[in-house]
Amino acid sequence: MPIYEYQCETCTHQFEELVRNGEHPSCPNCQSQNVQRRLSTFCKKSGGSGETFSAQSSGGGKCSGCSGGSCASCH
Repeated sequence: MPIYEYQCETCTHQFEELVRNGEHPSCPNCQSQNVQRRLSTFCKKSGGSGETFSAQSSGGGKCSGCSGGSCASCH
């Protein structure tokens, strides 16, 4: 059961939801079922001996969470 990121088309709220087969989530903010699945951000570990991580986005290089590259998950 994967966790997907969604954005509500009614109130623009962004959220994550654990989705089972055939389920369609509703917005936890306004309960609308008019939601669209978003491209997810992932993090990769950089090479070397340090614990360095960098966020990667499948949405054009910007963090999908803040869309501007300035949140904690972007660094």
